This record gives sequence, structure tokens and C-alpha cells, in this order.
Amino acid sequence: MTEWPPADPADASAVADHRDELVAAVRDHAGQIAYQLARLQGGDYGSATIETDRGEWTVKYEGGDLEYLRYDPGRGDEVYVISTKQPPEPGALADALRDYDAFVAGFDDFVATHEGVLDDVSTEFPEVATTDGVVAERDRVLDRVREVCDRIAGQLHRYEGGDYGTFTERVDGTRWELKWDRDGASYLRVGGTGGLYLLSQYEPPSAADIREYAPLFPAFVEAYNDYVDALESDLETVEL
Repeated sequence: MTEWPPADPADASAVADHRDELVAAVRDHAGQIAYQLARLQGGDYGSATIETDRGEWTVKYEGGDLEYLRYDPGRGDEVYVISTKQPPEPGALADALRDYDAFVAGFDDFVATHEGVLDDVSTEFPEVATTDGVVAERDRVLDRVREVCDRIAGQLHRYEGGDYGTFTERVDGTRWELKWDRDGASYLRVGGTGGLYLLSQYEPPSAADIREYAPLFPAFVEAYNDYVDALESDLETVEL
């Protein structure tokens, strides 16, 4: 054990000072244990309990720093040797520190039980499958859908004027909505509010969603063509 400076028990200030010296020394030493424990357990916070012949010690850390060190003698009250609150009572501290060396030895044994457990773990992992083919097919389909939607957006912009607008039609009972602006198609949504965005300014839909809805896209285009045909028919009846 470390030899600490002597103190006069009758002098309360001296006892308190001696107690504070002991606590500071333990905090520094147990802080190293907390740091090693944090590295071993691999988290921002955690704890471990080490048993000795006289009792058990619990060391808790947070952010790699010691939060508290608690000693439970089994018989009698437990004592927080290190805590974020008030320092321990000198008598309880003295009793706990008589077992501190055993705690450190127990921690060393605790670490030793983890040594070698990963020695036979292989790092030969399977090859990772590439998504290049799927992505290329997805982009091929969506690029064609966007090309057509941009053409529709351009025609709607010419006809309706303004900087933006929407075109909606139902395809087999499902609502399709194309939002456009002066630059082209902003989005193509299937299913109304909360539906699937086949085209958007954000992430593309999944391959499964594209497979489901892309075959229905021609029907949407036909609905647009029918809309234009109806407009032309209406205009033909205008006489000046």
C-alpha cells in the first residue's frame, strides 16, 4: 500500500485534509482503471463490479472518465470512495482502502479473462456484392421517366403559362400527380399525399417500387395525351 503522510486524529482540519489527499490519490489511480474499462467495453458509459474476499467494488465511468467508485463490504454500509457528491467519512474510507489493493488485483484478473478471446476470430470475410447493375438499371428507367416528364412539363408550361403548376390524372383508380416548373418536372407522385415519389429532388425510390410503378407510367402518359387531345377538340369549336 502507498504510505500516506501522518495526521493528528484530534485535529479535524488535519483529518479532513488527509482524507482529501487520499481521495485525490484514489481518484487519480481509479481514473486510470475507469479509462481502461471504457476502452475494454467500448462505450461512452458503463460499469463493472469486482469481487474481493472482503466485499465488492463497483467502478462506473462516463465518457471515459471515472464517475464513481463504490465499495460494499458485505456487512455494513457501502461507501462511495469517489463520487460527484460529498467525500466519504474518514473511518469508512479507511476501511475501504484496506481492500483497495485487492480491488486492483481483481480488476487485473478481470482484464486477463478477456485476453485471447479474439485470437481465433477470422477476418476473412465474404466478398461484398456490388449494386452497380441494379443502380444502372434504376437510373436507366428513371432517366427515361424524367425525360418524358420534362417534355410534358415543357408543354404544360407553354399552354398554362406561369412559373409552376401540377397535372393530375387517375390511372386504374390511382392518382398520379406531376408537378412542374420552368425548368421541367419537379416530382412525379403516385398515390396522392403520402404516396410514392417516382421522381423527386431527393432519393430515388426502391427497385421494387420502380418495378411496380414504371410499367404503369405509359398509361399516365396516355392520359396526358388524351387531356391534350380534349383541349384541341375544345379549341376547334371556337369561332371568331
